[in-house]
Amino acid sequence: MRAAGAAFEERACKELERAGLNVLARNYTTRYGELDLVMRHGDVVVFVEVRHRLRAGHGDALASITATKQARLVQTAQLWLAAHPKHAHRACRFDVVSYDGPADHATMNWLQGAFDAS
Repeated sequence: MRAAGAAFEERACKELERAGLNVLARNYTTRYGELDLVMRHGDVVVFVEVRHRLRAGHGDALASITATKQARLVQTAQLWLAAHPKHAHRACRFDVVSYDGPADHATMNWLQGAFDAS
């Protein structure tokens, strides 16, 4: 499962780089959780959560980002910003890149500003 997750993270990273984002960090881990990708889009720091769901029986990949998961991502992002003060003044956003379906035919959906830090 971890290998599949890493493959989707790599896929998302390449797509976002093609869209003009630059990688700042990958798999930043704290006790609160992990940031799959931290990227820069112009002057904005973008925290990217990558999700994959093979089947939509429990909702699509985007639906798997619960309020609890969002809170963990926000806490982890705050720690990343504290550890990287040169980026602390920048605007931030939380994006979700989701993939639904079998790995070789998964449909990508990039939701910019998927949720707020509030």
